[in-house]
Amino acid sequence: MELELSTLFLLAFCGIAAGFIDSIAGGGGLLTVPALLSVGISPAQALATNKLQSSFGSFSATFYFLRRGYIDLKLIRNGIFFTFIGSALGTLLVQQIDPSALKQAIPFMLIGFALYFMFSPRIGEEDRQQRINFSLFCLLVGLGVGFYDGFFGPGTGSFFAIAFVALAGFNLSKATAYSKLLNFTSNVASLIFFMLGGKILWQVGIVMGVGQFIGARLGSKMVVSKGSKIIRPLLVTMSLIMSARLLWQHYAG
Repeated sequence: MELELSTLFLLAFCGIAAGFIDSIAGGGGLLTVPALLSVGISPAQALATNKLQSSFGSFSATFYFLRRGYIDLKLIRNGIFFTFIGSALGTLLVQQIDPSALKQAIPFMLIGFALYFMFSPRIGEEDRQQRINFSLFCLLVGLGVGFYDGFFGPGTGSFFAIAFVALAGFNLSKATAYSKLLNFTSNVASLIFFMLGGKILWQVGIVMGVGQFIGARLGSKMVVSKGSKIIRPLLVTMSLIMSARLLWQHYAG
């Protein structure tokens, strides 16, 4: 599929905006998927291409956090493994069944997460006591959220972040850093299986991916410099926006 240069430029700009938002609070797909659909790309190709371009953003954010010392790869290696497996299984399953039932439940979960951060003002500012064994955390959250990302996707960054804060006791900045690493892992796993299906539009995905890379780098710097002061309000806002959009799609459809 060939697109005009001006259209590719607009998609790249969309990638910058999405990468910036996604690296801080997640929800960049709210911009990129509709943008891909609006230029005449089929839903299947839009979802596959979105995984390619979002991988650029999650890699950019992850690399930045790694260099700043926010991520301990040895600590999270089991999480990487289980997230990859979960995402691969979700991507395989979504090609076989209709995920409509999940679409009805997710908006209310996102609203719950937004309320959690809105009315718990001190949560996420400092490391807190760990609620469960970290190996068990990696198994449950890696498989669960990874599967969700491969199967459906919206709000994955929020789900990872809330898990790291509520269960692992991480502060919000560190939770965001580790969330991007696991989000990158799930993106790559899902991307591999979409590649096998031949649905990716490589030119579009790479152009948007360059934008994502730039936007994610800018957003990551904001996380490091501003911490929970920027993460908390944006996380609440994006969770509510994602909820509203998913509910509108369900009831309007």
